Amino acid sequence: MTERPLPDVGALLAGFMAQVPAENRPRFLALLERGAAERYREWAEQLPAHAEGLRACAAREVEIAERAERVVPIDAGAREKLDALIPGAREAYFGLFAGVPIREQLRIQAGAERLGAGAWRGMAAAMPDAATREVLESCAALEEVSARFLDSVVAN
Repeated sequence: MTERPLPDVGALLAGFMAQVPAENRPRFLALLERGAAERYREWAEQLPAHAEGLRACAAREVEIAERAERVVPIDAGAREKLDALIPGAREAYFGLFAGVPIREQLRIQAGAERLGAGAWRGMAAAMPDAATREVLESCAALEEVSARFLDSVVAN
């Protein structure tokens, strides 16, 4: 079977990220991670043979969000603006999977995990505080664990 090219998740989300000031992007990405956790829970229901691993991926998404939220403060006004962007971003993200076979959905998500890892590393590099950089780097590592798991599911 020939695999289709993956959609450009980065381009899809770039318009949303461009609306977020750089200092708030880790918090915006944390909100997106929570949406990804929701998708993983849905896949766990659809793929009982891989449910445990998919739920572990969902837990990693939540852990990533919580880590970012702990180290990147945000005021209520900025949070309100991020919350206003999330429905459109989530709709665009979930739209990537509409009508797509589940194997392809998991391939798309593996690519999104790698994109997320790169985003966390880029944001980490811009942080002046070493402890914050370390936390955001750890988020990247968690993204890569999920990407490798998805690769293994797709390969089987």
